[in-house]
Amino acid sequence: MGVAQPLDWYKMAGTKAISSLLVKPAGPDCNLACEYCFYTPKKALYPQSKKHRMSRQVAEEMIRQYMAMSPQGTTFAWQGGEPTLMGLDFFRLAVALQMKHGGSGQIVSNALQTNGTLIDAEWARFLRRYRFLVGVSIDGPPEVHDKWRVDHGGGPTLDKVLKGVRVLQAEGVEYNALVMLTSHSADKVGLVWEFLREQGIDFFQFIPCLERDAESGEMSEYSVTAEQYGEFMCEVFDMWWEPECPETYVRLFNDLVEVYAGGEGPSCMLKERCGEYVVIEHNGDVYACDFFVDREHCVGNLLKTPLAEIVASEKLEEFALAKGNAGPECESCRWWQQCFGGCPKDRIYGTGRTDCASYLCAGYKMVFEHADARLRELAEQYQQERGQCEV
Repeated sequence: MGVAQPLDWYKMAGTKAISSLLVKPAGPDCNLACEYCFYTPKKALYPQSKKHRMSRQVAEEMIRQYMAMSPQGTTFAWQGGEPTLMGLDFFRLAVALQMKHGGSGQIVSNALQTNGTLIDAEWARFLRRYRFLVGVSIDGPPEVHDKWRVDHGGGPTLDKVLKGVRVLQAEGVEYNALVMLTSHSADKVGLVWEFLREQGIDFFQFIPCLERDAESGEMSEYSVTAEQYGEFMCEVFDMWWEPECPETYVRLFNDLVEVYAGGEGPSCMLKERCGEYVVIEHNGDVYACDFFVDREHCVGNLLKTPLAEIVASEKLEEFALAKGNAGPECESCRWWQQCFGGCPKDRIYGTGRTDCASYLCAGYKMVFEHADARLRELAEQYQQERGQCEV
């Protein structure tokens, strides 16, 4: 199967910039069976195969097309499922293809989101050599992490995750922690924070779990309420603020400093529009967003239609603009410029629409009100330091 149009189609039509590709080389397949996983059900999109793996053809077309679209710099974010199921040789191939199709001076960044259980010294040396930024999914101490982040036999997984973390640390791989905040961990903020800090982890993303029960339609037992999220993150902010943690990075708060300093929040959740990345599934299907991998939001296949054409499509543009249309309740909110209504996925959990306030709105307001004065102080310091560096 070949590409339907020549790759330099984008030179004629003009190409729309995307900041990264979020690649699912093993699709929804995973060696764990986390009970709250939102991506496992995506197997239903590909019932013709029980095992989903990206072929060399798809990998090369994806890399070739994307690198031609972004001659200055490209970012590949490898996720899943569990991307390390592809094996290390696949990622060696991916790097070789990036070198093959890259232009002079073109910067390539790679990120890998993993549960960490398959990481060994050979993996870590490769990740360090090619400067992969690694995100490790870890929720806290055993009584938190092993509650729902289990293997296919229902057994605990934290020890295996920590073993992978230790290898990354020993080999000097840059990594951070992705921490799922659930109803079970919502009242254990101190326990979670202290445990992760004791493991030598300084960089965090806290992700609120929001899922609906497939049968009842009600919010699942894993999901947090807006108030739980707000209270948890307010406590995290206070610990992040403490002088004992000067080097600790919490994505939401560090991104908000950028916003308060007059910039644009690096996280898509804080931006006025979506559409800075697209998802590439194992077979080359392209989706608008990681949280919208469904038939409605499939915008093409890069083996059939050039990626540049897909990215510039009207369907994708409509999706991107929907974030800025959160309705009058959001637009009149004093915090509108901080979050622009948050992630559209979180709006849908509230009313089933995107033109409304986020399900987490009350929680975000709690955080913004709690942190506002101190974020302004940090932003002023940041602007001063940045000005001194530019002189």
